[in-house]
Amino acid sequence: MQWRRLLTVGFLACIALATRAGAQTAGWNAKSAAGYLDGRMAWWLTWQGSQRDHETSCVSCHTALPYALARPALRTMLVEREASAAESRMLANVVKRVRLWHEVEPFYPDQTRGLPKTSESRGTESVLNALIVATHDAEAGALSDDGRRAFANLWALQFRAGDQKGAWAWLNFHLEPWEANGSPYFGASLAAIAVARAPGGYAAAPEIQPQLTMLRDYLQRGADTVHLLNRAMGLWASSLAPFLKPDQRQAIIDASFAAQHADGGWSVASLGPFKRIDSTAVESRSDGYATGLMLVALQSAGVAKSETHVRSGIAWLTQHQDAATGMWSTSSVNKQRDPATDIGKFFTDAATGYAVLALTHGR
Repeated sequence: MQWRRLLTVGFLACIALATRAGAQTAGWNAKSAAGYLDGRMAWWLTWQGSQRDHETSCVSCHTALPYALARPALRTMLVEREASAAESRMLANVVKRVRLWHEVEPFYPDQTRGLPKTSESRGTESVLNALIVATHDAEAGALSDDGRRAFANLWALQFRAGDQKGAWAWLNFHLEPWEANGSPYFGASLAAIAVARAPGGYAAAPEIQPQLTMLRDYLQRGADTVHLLNRAMGLWASSLAPFLKPDQRQAIIDASFAAQHADGGWSVASLGPFKRIDSTAVESRSDGYATGLMLVALQSAGVAKSETHVRSGIAWLTQHQDAATGMWSTSSVNKQRDPATDIGKFFTDAATGYAVLALTHGR
């Protein structure tokens, strides 16, 4: 019996060591990042401003989406056996809205927010839902019935004609970079990532090839003209499936290298012609969101961690995680906001999610 007890103690010690090693790797703390993200997701799910009908909440591009993409990677690093409470609640919320698609109200109905907010809300949500459920299903290795429902909702709303053919109606509150005039390209890139992430060979399914062709054509049409932040999203998508041409991919990589700051980071201000609605200056220093996103796109495109631009970008991220909170900060490009407030943390939520994705890429 003594040897069994020793083996058990040894096994538990190994788990503890692995957890500690995963929690703090190469200069950054995964456990504190997870704590920040979990706390913010828990707040978002109960915040009055995010509440929708049928006891659901809005799925945001700044808080919910980065969380859904990044949290599984942290779970692996931290040797967690199951999803956190916040992650489980977030997924349940998305699945509920997928199942009640024809019963739940859109995020922003025309009747209260004006035309064409119902269409924009449905298009945006269909993409976000499909990506979040596909990400979850990829861990299980099979596309669920909910995943198939989410993609059915997605394809039903894809534009089949006009300038936006292949894309989706997207929320536009003139809030850069996720809800503005150029954001449909951002959304189409997310849709492409969703398809590529879906398990079970979904991207090769014969019944979706016409829709994929329209999506690919749309991404290629805009790849040379949209701002660099959206081009990076297209690069990320095309790294998972051939949505862009090789020369377009290389042009985005070159432009990304050129936009990098001398300190190794990137700033949102350097990725597009963003202007605040209160006319205050957009922060020009390197920030966590831009640096995280560019590194995700570049590494997904096959640029090695040892490459000079990527290596210096990763070094910037490891040096700029807030030791007290676990977050990577980024200032809003919409208006000057107090970073100590919950709304003032929206860009920091995105920064932390994408920084985690960049730092855990390939693990």
